[in-house]
Amino acid sequence: MSDSWPRRRLLAILRGASEPLDAQELARVTGQHVTTVRFHLDVLTRESLVRQFQQPPRGRGRPRIGYTAVQRSVGYQELAQVLADQLGSDPRRRSEAAITAGRAWGSKLEAVDQPVESLEDAKDLTITLMSELGFAPERDHASETEESALIRMTACPLRELARTHSEVVCGVHLGLMREVLDRNGGRESVNVRLHPFVEPELCVARLELLQGRPGEGAREDQAETEEPESATGEPRLAPSSGRVAPQLRAATDPQPRNADPHIGKQSTNQW
Repeated sequence: MSDSWPRRRLLAILRGASEPLDAQELARVTGQHVTTVRFHLDVLTRESLVRQFQQPPRGRGRPRIGYTAVQRSVGYQELAQVLADQLGSDPRRRSEAAITAGRAWGSKLEAVDQPVESLEDAKDLTITLMSELGFAPERDHASETEESALIRMTACPLRELARTHSEVVCGVHLGLMREVLDRNGGRESVNVRLHPFVEPELCVARLELLQGRPGEGAREDQAETEEPESATGEPRLAPSSGRVAPQLRAATDPQPRNADPHIGKQSTNQW
């Protein structure tokens, strides 16, 4: 929209209007010539700031074109960027703070009555949660075992910010998933890991059973996301079968952990 005051004024008028206004009405309100108003409305339309509607004519003549402002959410992306930048420069501390924030978010969500008594329950609850938040989750049946399952998330609402602040954005989402699972009885039985950008538009959540594993059960709530990277530093894409198998490296922890046949040859940084 550049810095055009006339266009900003038109947009403010349309945002406050209870119904679409046409160019002549806007010209009367602003005192501008109707041709000038139409020019500014065309610019606002091209920039997707206003939307056109066909209205019935006043008396005889052609239908009128009415305009209304496109409703937008308050700078969520910009706000998230500012908040991410305020968490400091240490990646692990940023991750831990983000997970804590995600848990706080999850504690304020309306309770979801889906008790977690099995891995299948955990998958269903996670898919329900992430669907409601706009992540378009999909089950990865090819990678499911009795002890683990993958959920492909194909539409992160904050993907652009996550590309530069993955430890923050993905940490919040990880904390959210954990809190909701824990509130429904999954704390002692299910763990969640998050693999950001295993493909340019795909992140993967890995659910795994904890019961029956030596030394596991009451897991610690620490960072567990992983960044995908091949030997050349480029993301390794999933095979055409849909099974995710990127080579992953640690985002904040250089020490390798257990091999994971479903998420690359070796999983590191098991948050």
